[in-house]
Amino acid sequence: MKKTFPPSELIINSDGSCFHLHLRPEQLADRVVLVGDPARVNTVADHFETRECEVSSREFHTITGTYKGKRITCQSHGIGCDNIDIVMNELDTLANIDYNTREEKDEHRTLTCVRIGTCGGLQPYTPTGTFIASVKSIGFDGLLNYYAGRNDVCDLALEEAFKTHMAWDPIKGAPYVAIADQALIDQIAQDDMVRGYTISCGGFYGPQGRELRIPLADPQQNEKVEAFEYDGLRICNFEMESSALAGLASLLGHLAMTCCMVIANRYAKEMNTEYKNTIDTLIEKVLDRI
Repeated sequence: MKKTFPPSELIINSDGSCFHLHLRPEQLADRVVLVGDPARVNTVADHFETRECEVSSREFHTITGTYKGKRITCQSHGIGCDNIDIVMNELDTLANIDYNTREEKDEHRTLTCVRIGTCGGLQPYTPTGTFIASVKSIGFDGLLNYYAGRNDVCDLALEEAFKTHMAWDPIKGAPYVAIADQALIDQIAQDDMVRGYTISCGGFYGPQGRELRIPLADPQQNEKVEAFEYDGLRICNFEMESSALAGLASLLGHLAMTCCMVIANRYAKEMNTEYKNTIDTLIEKVLDRI
């Protein structure tokens, strides 16, 4: 028997669009480029040959068009794993639920999602301007822990090794390690992106070890993070979305990965606030390879 979704769970607007994104099923392409900043959607779409639709609602800005013959949707998600929860679930409903009958479709439609982001580099070999592909992402946010099956899509051994290394305080909640699709990593990262682990933080300041007027619970957090090594890879960067993207995509049967440009190197205490002029190189790489 097919699963049916009531209006309280699957919220459909009066125009037939999903609740937050305001997209209709026919407006979604199989290839999805995700960006945080709503304005960056226009930067991506400037490379499109054609545009078929543009929708904006809050921080969610969408343009679907074609690039070198490929139909692509560029979708902004704002900041944080909580927003990724909204975006990935609603994109999946557009792909895999019939909005007329509210029933799950017979045939699963797989989306290919690549997030283009910015991040803070944590190693001496990740200076500002470096492109990093997140092979596995350690979620400090706890989002995936609310879903059944999280253990089936996470690297549990890495989780335990990380918690031991960090002397993890359980009051912070359980970190999870989401795994990006390896074939998609190879397709997008190729030989010009650094591959490593990423930490997805639940905030920009304290959770990333930045101290302003409130003292940190663990002042040595970043030093411990920088020193962690597992299976030949180190933690290369901090950002705020990749764990939720990789984890939810795996649970929903989609392909996803994150690639970021380093705009701050925490190790060298460098910051590039003019990154918007150079991230276009990363955008072109992703559009060519997706």
